[in-house]
Amino acid sequence: MLHIKETIIVEGKFDKERIKRICDAPIISTNGFGIFKSKKLLNTIVSLAKTTGIIILTDSDRAGFVIRNYIKQCVGNDGVVKHAYIPSVAGKEKRKDKPGKEGLLGVEGISEDVLAKILSEMSVDKYETVDMNSKLTKSILYSDGLSGKPDSLLKRRQVLESLNLPVRMSPNAMIDFINKADLYDKYKEAVNKIK
Repeated sequence: MLHIKETIIVEGKFDKERIKRICDAPIISTNGFGIFKSKKLLNTIVSLAKTTGIIILTDSDRAGFVIRNYIKQCVGNDGVVKHAYIPSVAGKEKRKDKPGKEGLLGVEGISEDVLAKILSEMSVDKYETVDMNSKLTKSILYSDGLSGKPDSLLKRRQVLESLNLPVRMSPNAMIDFINKADLYDKYKEAVNKIK
């Protein structure tokens, strides 16, 4: 079982139950879009970001990114917010009759091994220590053809898939995560494969 000091923020109760089997961290569910209606829940999350720090682990669909960005915006620079991303995997959860709108598995549908790997990469030492010589920048993203060019979106999605990250990530979120998770070398390998 993983030991994580930060509080993990997930979307629903089934996500929460899944993560409980992997780590001993405190886990809070946003109740999906319920986060938008509950000031008390939002204030709790903002307070936790300032004390323990939080890891946001939402689904890789549009709704997950809306919730993730809302929390990030509400916390601002007053707390520690880490972003854990699940890969965009087509499928449906076992308990559901049909897949979601975008046809992607959510946190509850991702294997425990994959979730454990994702969360273990959120360790404090690795997340906060970045080798400045291997740092992804906007200019590197541009020169690699993943930003600002006609086929950039397609290439960026190919690289994100190769890194098992959601294809919906913005260039800025991609840069931030790759740098903080120390994935620059893997990023360069993925870029070289699509060239």
